[in-house]
Amino acid sequence: MSATVSQITPSTAPSTVWFQCSAGVAGDMLLSSLVDASRGSGSAVEMAVLDAIGALHDVAQPDGSPALSGVTVTFEPTQRCGVRSTWMNAVMSAHGHGDHDHDHNHDSHDHDHRPDMHRPARDVLAMIRAVDLPETVIEWATAVYSRLAEVEGAIHGIDPDEVELHEVGADDSIVDVVGVCAALHALGVDRVCHGPIAVGHGTVETRHGTLANPVPAVSELLAASRSPVIGVDTTMELATPTGVALITVLAEVTGGNSGPMPDMTVTASGFGAGTADTPGRPNVVQAVVGQELTNGGARSSDRTGRAAIVIETNVDDVTPEVLAYTIERLLEAGAHDAWITPIVMKKGRPAHTVHALCDESVRGRVMEVLISETGTLGVRAHHVERWPQPRDEITVTIVIDGAEHDLSAKLLRGGTRSGGDVLRVDVEFSDAARIARATGRPVREILAMAELAARG
Repeated sequence: MSATVSQITPSTAPSTVWFQCSAGVAGDMLLSSLVDASRGSGSAVEMAVLDAIGALHDVAQPDGSPALSGVTVTFEPTQRCGVRSTWMNAVMSAHGHGDHDHDHNHDSHDHDHRPDMHRPARDVLAMIRAVDLPETVIEWATAVYSRLAEVEGAIHGIDPDEVELHEVGADDSIVDVVGVCAALHALGVDRVCHGPIAVGHGTVETRHGTLANPVPAVSELLAASRSPVIGVDTTMELATPTGVALITVLAEVTGGNSGPMPDMTVTASGFGAGTADTPGRPNVVQAVVGQELTNGGARSSDRTGRAAIVIETNVDDVTPEVLAYTIERLLEAGAHDAWITPIVMKKGRPAHTVHALCDESVRGRVMEVLISETGTLGVRAHHVERWPQPRDEITVTIVIDGAEHDLSAKLLRGGTRSGGDVLRVDVEFSDAARIARATGRPVREILAMAELAARG
């Protein structure tokens, strides 16, 4: 018998972007900051954004008409309070009503009452899914609009599929969301982080009337992501729903976080300008791109932990078989982990607490499984922070009686993210069990062979 490593694919330090949002955030500012950050290495990112906008124009509605109105975008150099930056200028043709400048004022809600500003969320999602773009771009943009639909649905008390998107469903907002996702993909960014988000106060005028600043959608997005904010003494709408949804959702789906800039080797930096040139405060979003440094295998940016939620319930009338099945279903629903704790309830009754650790984004699915499978009359939840350790995912091959067998395994390393000493090897047990049955060998022998190969 022998054991060898057939393939090892260590994870490298992620390419990360950190957005500085101390002046607020809007979709066009995020997009401009990424284009600005790429200026030093050519126009590949700008071309990727323009190609994405062109792909949006190619999408047709069921009746054959274009799903998106004509939008022409240029990125122009400018200054905001003395800071050199890039401004996104979009000119739109709204269903034959003539061309007009894109209204990204970043100092109030959109006042431009265009006829294309009223779209059902399902139509926006269908449009994005039909675009001929990389799968990652579609996945990210869909996640952003799905969250916007969930938030708007919760605010108005309707199903997310039935939500009518006003400002965030306009052509310019769709361009912002898809453009940012395309720019991140072109830059090779696989992790999004952001600093505290500036918000104003007072009221703003919206399609729903006069609303508190920040508007309800922004407040809900900030609460769902537990993002830190900076209160600024201004009645300007510093944080827009599109901008906040982009950075909070992308941070979540890429394993990023909010807080201070990660320790990184900076490779590029750029500033995206809002339309208003405010005195005494540059109206810009800064994008800092780089390769994260590691310290003992953990990202330094994770020192505050990643936000998560623990959902749990006490049950005293559920069989062990059902409990075991419930754990499987919770993991399938997206929980990071699920477990059972024996407890004693009132009157000395033996019982169990079923726990599930998950991201806020899958809370609804996890809660639904917990309720439906256990039949509990109620659940509770509390927020936690988690520090998942980076690991290398590998494939090892062991040879038994001349036949090769592949197993998956994970390596936890010390020191740097990859290349350091192996502290622990986790072999996929189901693979080991499969090989043990096929060869008649004890499963512990298979596990030992696989670990030896992984450490070699």
